Amino acid sequence: MVRVEDPHGSYGTGAGAVHAPRGVSFEVRRGELVALQGRSGSGRTTLLNLVGGLDTPDRGRITVDGTDLAELGEKGLLELRRDRVGFIFQTFGLIPILTAAENVGVPMRLRRADPRERDERVALLLALVGLADHAAQRPGGLSGGQQQRWPGELSGGQQQRVAIARALANRPALLIADEPTGQLDAETGLAVMELLRAVVHSEDVTALVATHDAQLLGLADRVLEPGDGEITEHAPD
Repeated sequence: MVRVEDPHGSYGTGAGAVHAPRGVSFEVRRGELVALQGRSGSGRTTLLNLVGGLDTPDRGRITVDGTDLAELGEKGLLELRRDRVGFIFQTFGLIPILTAAENVGVPMRLRRADPRERDERVALLLALVGLADHAAQRPGGLSGGQQQRWPGELSGGQQQRVAIARALANRPALLIADEPTGQLDAETGLAVMELLRAVVHSEDVTALVATHDAQLLGLADRVLEPGDGEITEHAPD
């Protein structure tokens, strides 16, 4: 599903630039949940951005679902991110003024999916993540040019469940999650990770998840730790 061959990426500029990952290679099989662990600065987030087509490696090769990302122009990368890769962020990334159902439906609106198909898919996904009874509730938060605060009706764990449902909206082949439980307490984080694992199997998708939580690493099929010029594989605890 994913093949990473000796990519070199970087983040930051000037003297403060950090060059990571550096020369790591690995494969992720279809239907796997693979966790990336490592110390801060090891390049996990950059690696996820490279695999998801958000960033371009300085050199090396990345293949996703049979497509060499280097062969895609900006339009092709946009379509990849819209249709074949789903992203789950630590900060949830929901639109405060939209309901849970409307947030889940956003990717399908961008694809101009049939409204009836969209509504059916939204209902299915909210049921899948255990939020069928919360479709009309809003995540809340700051929104708009005046930074108006909208009242929140969903807990942090519920918001991350909405984010998982949204990531699945366009039936992606690959899910990329960067510290998806970083803002949640231990119990809620474990529940979200267990849900993510169940979703991988029920929706037949592949997931690449960055986390430093040892308890969550134990739920992965494999654990990879990128280092300086190599990648180490660990058995889940």
